[in-house]
Amino acid sequence: MLATGSTYHRPLARSRGSLTDLRSVLTGVLATLLLCASSARASTLVVQGAGDGHGVGMSQEGALGYAEHGWSYSAILTHYYTGTALGQAPAGAKVRVLIGSRVHTLALESYVRGVISAEMPASWPPAALEAQAVAVRTYALTAHAGGSKFDVYSDTRSQVYRGASAETASTNAATIATVGQIVTYNGAPAITYFYASSGGHTEDVQDAFGGAAEPWLVGVADPYDQGPLHSWTLNMSFASAAARLRGLVKGSFRGIEVLARGVSPRILSAEVLGSGGDTQVSGSDLASRLGLTSTWAYFSVKHGSSVFPEPDRSGRSPASIPAPAGGATPADGATPVPATPEGGVQGPPGSPGSTPAGGVPAE
Repeated sequence: MLATGSTYHRPLARSRGSLTDLRSVLTGVLATLLLCASSARASTLVVQGAGDGHGVGMSQEGALGYAEHGWSYSAILTHYYTGTALGQAPAGAKVRVLIGSRVHTLALESYVRGVISAEMPASWPPAALEAQAVAVRTYALTAHAGGSKFDVYSDTRSQVYRGASAETASTNAATIATVGQIVTYNGAPAITYFYASSGGHTEDVQDAFGGAAEPWLVGVADPYDQGPLHSWTLNMSFASAAARLRGLVKGSFRGIEVLARGVSPRILSAEVLGSGGDTQVSGSDLASRLGLTSTWAYFSVKHGSSVFPEPDRSGRSPASIPAPAGGATPADGATPVPATPEGGVQGPPGSPGSTPAGGVPAE
């Protein structure tokens, strides 16, 4: 309501010419917005990545490569678990395994026999299977996935256990050859994470899982990891990417900017870019939402035939990452063993790379 005595001024009418000008401006703006929207719909998010799994500890494809190059299982384990040695499990050790809704208590060696071929192809060379046997045995004694209730799950939340049906002549031989042996650091059992493929470099445990650093779980070069997912490329439309990142995209999806990387260089943190603002996300959440097998990923945007790298504040461009070395030598004191002619099955190990093969802290 107008106050008494005040004067209400009507807005001045626009001339026909000014209205025409305004329509021209609005038409131009609308055309620009439609062009941008059309461009966004036509844009493709290109993801170039490496590896399959969390990247901490032993790469199974890398263990295969080292075995094929004559490394012994002890040398393989020392490479992936820095500064460790082989020790002995407690006599009569048991493992409490959650199978379905029941906890089963198994003799340690019986448990190991039921895991190896569920986690690694039984046709791989003996040294790779033996390294897997020791890693399985050590993980079972150090995981404590269920606290006081049980030690390990029977699936990829810990390591896959399939019982007697998983036993083969080659994996049982690996169990016998390494009977009772575990990985130790300063004389104590050291948890042995493993996964499918490192992509050429493993990761520091604190960068992959958070929490404290562990001296035996540090990133190392992995030149013999050359499996099917050593490197990979994934293309998805902006619409598909936006749908997978629902809840993180403010406005319309514009891309992904990496903020920080680990030593490998897996993504630690990134931002999902949107027309209404940016949203920070962890590397593991980003990889999970986009369906990536690893957090080792670089992003580009493709418009037509042109590809443009996305912003990356980590300072770790793909070109700055050294290519795998031409070779590696066994650790001091290690005795190389010949690879078997059948070694080299190219199928990925039993644990999916996006799941915690070899165990990560339960969520």
